[in-house]
Amino acid sequence: MFTEYKKLPDNSRVWIYQADRKFTVEEIEYISAKAIMFIDQWTRHGDDLKGSFTIKYNQFLILAVDENFNNVSGCSIDASVRFIKELEQELNVDLMDKMNVSFKDGDTINIVKLPDFQEFAKKKKITRETIVFNNMVNTKQDFETNWEIQANQSWHNRFLA
Repeated sequence: MFTEYKKLPDNSRVWIYQADRKFTVEEIEYISAKAIMFIDQWTRHGDDLKGSFTIKYNQFLILAVDENFNNVSGCSIDASVRFIKELEQELNVDLMDKMNVSFKDGDTINIVKLPDFQEFAKKKKITRETIVFNNMVNTKQDFETNWEIQANQSWHNRFLA
């Protein structure tokens, strides 16, 4: 059951998928339509899930579920992964590579492979103050408060000199 993202409670569970490139306007419209259809049919053992999505910076797709309404199950998570994989194939985009790391350079969002991020940190091209995207957050509240943070406040800190 689709609901507006802003209407979900702060403790809603989130999954963040970062694309390896920006989405076009047409792709955002397509993703939005497909996401609404998917969420309207998303269930846990036959019970509806109350969910939503948002797209940030034309590059991050965030799925969210209000677990106060119904908890997700392994099967419902598997269904969401199948949905993401379909989007990857249809749009020729990578949304699931966990070895991609994203950070800001001014207003530019950079996505690099983890070894490149480590090298940038060694060369001080990435510092403690660099804004990174912590895609490991689990709740809507964490997403809204701890997703875009300084590198020294996230798991990225281990790569800083």
